[in-house]
Amino acid sequence: MEFELSKCHLRLLIGQDVGLPVLLPLAVEVLRDNPLAEGDMYEGDLLSAVLTRSPAVWCAQPEVAKQLNVIVGGLTDLSPDLRSKVEEFAGAVQDS
Repeated sequence: MEFELSKCHLRLLIGQDVGLPVLLPLAVEVLRDNPLAEGDMYEGDLLSAVLTRSPAVWCAQPEVAKQLNVIVGGLTDLSPDLRSKVEEFAGAVQDS
């Protein structure tokens, strides 16, 4: 039996730190296609949920962090809130 998670489910579970080793790579796949994918709240809410995970999460998943860093590195015209989250993520990944 195959099960598919919606962007909304990914956002909710990641925001609650549930199943991150499995869900973060899935979310990065979605974000690769559409960095501002909406998970039923606002444009970029999935990206926001992913970016705000603990720096320890990114230490445990350096390849996923690298992929996400490439995705966010090419983004422009972000809201101030999302831009701040991108900068905090980039700083956390760089420090690890």
